[in-house]
Parts: sequence; structure tokens; C-alpha cells
Amino acid sequence: MRWLFPEIYTPRLDLDAQADGILARVLEQGGTSEVRWAVHRYGLARIHRFFRDVGHPDLSPRTIQFWRALLHAPDEEWKSPPAWRKSKIAPWIY
Repeated sequence: MRWLFPEIYTPRLDLDAQADGILARVLEQGGTSEVRWAVHRYGLARIHRFFRDVGHPDLSPRTIQFWRALLHAPDEEWKSPPAWRKSKIAPWIY
């Protein structure tokens, strides 16, 4: 999974202390095998808590909707990404 973290020397990743950043990157940009790894490593309960409590700015609305459906949480209140993430100032942010 080094390709997901090109700016970080991956052996230095602390899988517990940096879980929110790791989950955001893997769930937003990872493929099937990386997402399976995250589910195996953190479990669905931890991933659910991540979406409910964190509101990470790297998560796209599409990814959030996918996980809402998968976790059967369509009406559950989840933390929103910061307001700057929702802005359309940069053309690559959707």
C-alpha cells in the first residue's frame, strides 16, 4: 500500500495513532484489496465510528454515501467534513 502514502516512509506509520488518516486515504483512494485490508485491520465497527465521528476532509460525498449504504446508516448523523472541503473554489474538488 505504499502507493497510497508516497509522502510517508510507510514503516513509520502507526496503524493505531494514525488510524483516521490511514482510513481516509485507504477508503477514498484504495482499491478492493486495500479496503479489505482496512476492514480486516480495523473492523466495520471502527470504520463506522470513523465516519460518524471524524468528518475527514479527504472523503468525497460519493465515498460517504457508499459507506452509509454498506453500514446501513442512511439517516444516522455523521460528522461533516470541514466547510472548506465543500467549497467549489478548486475545480478538482467535487
